Amino acid sequence: MKTPKHIAGLLLAIFIGAVVTLSAQHVAAQGIDNAAKKVGNKTASIAVKGTSTLTDKVYKGKEGPNGETVYIDKKDRKFIVNEKGKKVYLKASQIHNKKKD
Repeated sequence: MKTPKHIAGLLLAIFIGAVVTLSAQHVAAQGIDNAAKKVGNKTASIAVKGTSTLTDKVYKGKEGPNGETVYIDKKDRKFIVNEKGKKVYLKASQIHNKKKD
């Protein structure tokens, strides 16, 4: 009659171990997701900046609100590339002269 108690204890230990393992995997998966998003955003940003440098003009002597490079597209619209790789079009009031070091 000792066998049922041992089986119940063993099943309980397996269940607790499975719960702990699955919760740890969930936390690790969240870390991987965040890292993948950061890498994807950085890659997109670099790709758009490279394309903009080749196809659009760089607005020399000017910078964006936070010191970003300002580009001019074919329609004479001024824009910057944000950290996610998206073009953000600027108003004239958002563009200022580059600061000299």
